[in-house]
Amino acid sequence: MKTHIRTHTKEKPYACEICNKAFSHRHNLQSHLRIHTEEKPYSCDICNKAFSQAPNLKVHLRAHAKEKTCVRHL
Repeated sequence: MKTHIRTHTKEKPYACEICNKAFSHRHNLQSHLRIHTEEKPYSCDICNKAFSQAPNLKVHLRAHAKEKTCVRHL
């Protein structure tokens, strides 16, 4: 409950030591740190492109889905 309340209070106790960007939840900081480390644990099974965050892979996969739709119409 305490961590949920931070969403409403805008309290951000987790700060990046590299760029000082602050986060209300530890997992958001951990995800952000991948930007600096260039760790990319999420990769596309179709083209092998890698991403630091799962939502970015999800958006990327939609592009492949659109490609398949366009090819079917040819």
